[in-house]
Amino acid sequence: MFDEDIDQMIILIVSSLLAMISFVAVAIPFLKRTERKEQYKNVIEKKRKALFEQAKERVVYNGEQKAASVRESLAFFFKIQQIFGALGEKVHDQMLQAGIRDPKAPFIYLIARAVIPIVAMLFTALILGNGEREMEPNKIFTIVLAIGGLGFFLPRIILKNHIIKRQQEINVTFPDALDMMLICVQGGIGLEQTIQRVGDEIAEHSPTLAEELGILSAEMGMLNDRRGALQDFARRVGSGAAKSFATAMIQAEQYGTSVSNAMRVISDELRDQRMAAAEQKAASLPPKLTVPMILFFLPALFIVILAPAFLAAKAAGVGE
Repeated sequence: MFDEDIDQMIILIVSSLLAMISFVAVAIPFLKRTERKEQYKNVIEKKRKALFEQAKERVVYNGEQKAASVRESLAFFFKIQQIFGALGEKVHDQMLQAGIRDPKAPFIYLIARAVIPIVAMLFTALILGNGEREMEPNKIFTIVLAIGGLGFFLPRIILKNHIIKRQQEINVTFPDALDMMLICVQGGIGLEQTIQRVGDEIAEHSPTLAEELGILSAEMGMLNDRRGALQDFARRVGSGAAKSFATAMIQAEQYGTSVSNAMRVISDELRDQRMAAAEQKAASLPPKLTVPMILFFLPALFIVILAPAFLAAKAAGVGE
C-alpha cells in the first residue's frame, strides 16, 4: 500500500513537471513577441522625442544650422566630427548599420581600436618575458606585433559581423514588407502611414526591419523632408534593398511616377536576388561537404565494410 502511494506521488510530480514545461514552451513565443513589440515601440518613441526636441531647437534657434539632420543634432556626434572628421562620420554610419544608436558608441569604438592593441601587446610581452622558456627577441617582437594587429582589427571584425547579419535579416524580409506596402498604397493610404503600419505588422517577425521602418516613418512625419528621410534610411541600413527602395521612392516623388509600380518592380527584383543567393548557397554546398564526408563518413563506412571480414579472418586464424 505504501509503495502504491509513492508510485502515485512520483507519477503526479512527473505529470506536473511535464505540464509546466509544456505551458512554458507554449507561452515563451508569445512572451517574446510581446517583448519584441515593446522594444520596437520604445525605439520609435525615443526617436520621435529626439525629433521633437530637434524641431524645438530649430524654432528657438531660427537661422542657425544646428539641426541639419538627425545625426548632426547630437552634440556628442559634433565633438566626434570635430576630433576625427570624416572618419567619425563613417564610424557613426557603421554603428547605425549595426543597430547601435548610442551617440557615444563611435567614440568608444575608436578608443577601443586604439587601446586594445596596446593592452594586448603589453600583456603578451609580459607573459613571454616572464616565461620559463627563453625566446629570441625577434620571435617575441613578431608575436607581440601579431597580437597587436589582431587587437586592432578585432573591433572592426565584430562590428562588420553585426552589420552583415543585420543586413541579411533585412534583405530576407524586405520583399514581403514591400508587398504589404504595395497593398496599402493601392488601397489609398499615404506613404508615411503605409510605412508605419507595415512596421507595426512585422514587428513580431522582423524587429530589425520594423525599427528601421518606424524610424523612417517618424522622420518623414516630423521633419517634413521625405527625400532626406529616405536618404538617411538608406545610409542607416546600408543594404542594397534599402538603397534601391530609397532611390525608387525619391525618383517617384521627383518625376511624378507611380509609387505602386516602383514598389512592385523593387519587390520582384529583391525576390530574384534572394532566389539567386539561395541558389548560390546551394551550389556551394557540395564542395563544403567534401571535407566533412572524407573525415567522418568514409572512415565509418570502411569500418563497417572491412571490420566483419577482418574479424572473420582473425577467427579463422585462431581456429587453425
